[in-house]
Amino acid sequence: MSKAVLLVALCFLPVLAMAARPNKNPFVVRGRVYCDTCLAGFETPASTYIPGAVVRLECKDRNTMDLTYTHEARTDSTGSYKILVSEDHEDQFCDTMLGSSSQLRCSNVSPGHDRARVTLTRFNGIASNERFANNLGFLRDAELPGCAEIMKLYQETETED
Repeated sequence: MSKAVLLVALCFLPVLAMAARPNKNPFVVRGRVYCDTCLAGFETPASTYIPGAVVRLECKDRNTMDLTYTHEARTDSTGSYKILVSEDHEDQFCDTMLGSSSQLRCSNVSPGHDRARVTLTRFNGIASNERFANNLGFLRDAELPGCAEIMKLYQETETED
């Protein structure tokens, strides 16, 4: 009987030790915050990236929608942010979302570009710990000169057959 108990203890001891140990390979959530300088509703060649913008990561329980995790970060000089997350959020909805802009002339939230869903679990087949969120955007208070030419690049042209 004591050999069986010892065998069971030896099998489960490593599992318990790993569960109690903090994750040495955290998730790294990356993304950028841009200023839509042409009021196009998407990034264009005239878009700029906002240093010092605040981005928040929130995870909510899938059933109750209760907030289970939150973390804030600021963008660097290139408008990029990086958030380290050590916990697995397997059954939760996690979103990066705009907090605030550091640019007064570009501080209105761009509809549809204010949040991005990220998957923060290791049980989905993604081998990397890196998670890339879609870029988040603010709108400038007035479009820059030269945007009309840029927007022409996106217009469809009609051709006669």
